[in-house]
Parts: sequence; structure tokens; C-alpha cells
Amino acid sequence: MAFDFATPIERRHPGARDVGPSDWPSQKWHRYGEAVLPLWVADMDFASPPAVIEALQARVAHGVFGYGLVPDGLRRALCDWSAEHYGWTIRPDWQHWLPGVVPALQLAAMALTEPGEGILTVTPIYPPFLKVAERSGRLPQQARLAEPPAPGEPWRLDLSALEAAITPQTRLLLWCHPHNPTGRVWRDEELAGLAALVERHDLLVASDELHCDLLLEEGARHRPLAAAYPELAARIVTLWAPSKTFNLAGLTTACAVIPDAELRRRFVARCRGLQPDMNVLGVVAAEAAYAQGEPWRQALLAVLRDNRRRLVEAVAEWPGVAMTSPESTYLAWLDMRQAGLGESPQQALLDGAGVALSDGADFGWPGFVRLNFGTTPTQLTQAIERLDTLLR
Repeated sequence: MAFDFATPIERRHPGARDVGPSDWPSQKWHRYGEAVLPLWVADMDFASPPAVIEALQARVAHGVFGYGLVPDGLRRALCDWSAEHYGWTIRPDWQHWLPGVVPALQLAAMALTEPGEGILTVTPIYPPFLKVAERSGRLPQQARLAEPPAPGEPWRLDLSALEAAITPQTRLLLWCHPHNPTGRVWRDEELAGLAALVERHDLLVASDELHCDLLLEEGARHRPLAAAYPELAARIVTLWAPSKTFNLAGLTTACAVIPDAELRRRFVARCRGLQPDMNVLGVVAAEAAYAQGEPWRQALLAVLRDNRRRLVEAVAEWPGVAMTSPESTYLAWLDMRQAGLGESPQQALLDGAGVALSDGADFGWPGFVRLNFGTTPTQLTQAIERLDTLLR
């Protein structure tokens, strides 16, 4: 089946006959002015899979949107997806569905740690990670990734730096696998070292694996941390969602997969009263995505690989800009520290080129920007041409 990833979809002015443009606001397209091309937040510019849209249309036609339950079909679909794509046999009762991975990180902190205990993460990192400890009254702790030794070489997990950041207060590691923003797919030796460290220091882990279905290297296969190291199953909360893969973020549906009964009990108990009942449209979309979305995902990966190639070629022509080609996600992490753009490259690119990117300072690394290439070839071309005017 052919899918259309080429035709730009009007998102700033949807043009519905009886609905004004401001009635369908998009975070991505309405944060900045009309002249700005937004490539910042992790939100693709593609329509979701036809199977998802059809399932939602059928559900909307029912017309009643009262309190719902997680369908057994969704639990089975995720079990099947995990077995087929990750080689990990999970059970329906290991799943706790909730409205998003970001809330899940906060809930994990409150469920699995006490006030004053340490929450550790590795920077650069998706900005909400850096807010978890502060918002929950815990101790924020950070370690840094090892920078690429030369332009284009990979970012690496610095296990020595990570271990040095651990104190007697450290209790929870917030892990990102694959990594946002660098797009790194962790190697077996890095994961083995991490697993040993977690066990040695008696840590718990919330593993955000949100981008695990978007590996860009041909033949690559995701290894969930809990599957790769089953001896750590009693320590790990794995967080998945269809949101990034199938462009469903606005339907606020995610899943915590927790094999250990006691860890699951603690997590679920903390959720009570702090999370709403399930989004009745979100669970329908998630089930359709996992059950019928694979052909669309494969077509998407081909588009993202080509977009990545075009971006790598463009960056090579920008003096003072470095980027390691991302192995996963539709996000590129650009080092702008030598580009002569001042203290805030993000602001300079916004003002000088009319392209909105994410500011690396929000990820803990000033001087970098994150670019979302999950957009149509036409829109990516426009963005590159604009950036060329300032960077070439």
C-alpha cells in the first residue's frame, strides 16, 4: 500500500469550513509567527496511519465518550508487538496504561523514591527529565555523555562519569533508550556496563524507550533493557507509547511495562488519584497502530532515512556545525558552538533564518540545537535553504 508522506498538510490554518484556524491550535505550528518554519518539538508533519484514522472515525461515530477501560485487544496487540519486534514476551497484566511518558517519569519518581533521595540522569537529555527531581522534591543528579572525539563520530555513554555521579542518596536512574536528543542506539557493551552499575549500586530504573520503533539503520532491532537483562526485571519500569512512531502524541496514551509484581504495585498505587481515566480515543488509536500500523511504519522509516541523508549532506556544507548522524528517531542534534552565532544559536537561527529549532540549553547543553526532520521533503528543503542563507 502506498502512503503519502510528500504532500504538506496545512497545520497552521486547517481550513475547516465551520472551524476557525485558532480552534485547532498546534504547539508546533502556533508557537511562532506565520513566517517561521517550525522544526522543533518532536511532532511529525505526517497524517497518522489510515488504519488509525479509520478506527478513530468508527469510534467517534459511536457518539458516546464516557469513562472507558483499556481494551483487552490493546493489551494483546502490545504483547504481539513486543514479541515480534523486540523478541520480548510480555504479559497483559504487566501493562499499566497512562496518559504519556512524561507523567510516567514523574509518577515513577514519586512511587519509587522518597523525598530527598537522588534521581540521576545523563545529559544532554530530553528536557522533562531535568525537571523530575525538582518537581517531586528529590535530589537532581546528572552525568554527561562523552562527546564525539571527532565530527561525525558517535556520542558514548561514559560509565566512569555516570558512576562518579552516584552518591549514597541515589535511588532512581532515568534512562533514555534510544537516546533523545543524540539519536544514539546504545551498544551491547554500554548496556552491559550500565546493567552492572545498576545492580552494584542497588538502583531502580525508569527506561524511556519511546523512540524504539524508529531505528534508522537497516536491520537494526531494539533490545529493551528489561529484556536484555532479565535479572534486572525487579528494578525496571519500561515506558513505551505509540505517540512518536505513529504521530499520536495529542491522544496522550502510553504504557508502563513492569514485570515485577511488587514494583508494579508501588507504581500503580501512586498513580491513583494523579492520573485521569484512559483517553477513550487514545486507546483505540494505540490498538489500531500496533495491530495494523506496521506497513505504514516501514514506509515512514524509508522517508526518515532519506531525510536524514539530505540533512547530513547539508550540515557538511555548514562551517562550524557538526552533527553525528542519528541512528534512531527523527531528531538531529547539531553542535553549533563553532558556528559564530553567539550565546544562543537557537535564537540566531530563529531571527536570521526563520527556522525554529529546540534550544540545546533546555537539554543541559548550551550551544547545541535539536532539529526535527520528521517532515515532508518539501518542508525540509525549505528549512535547509533558509539555514543555508545563514550558515554557508
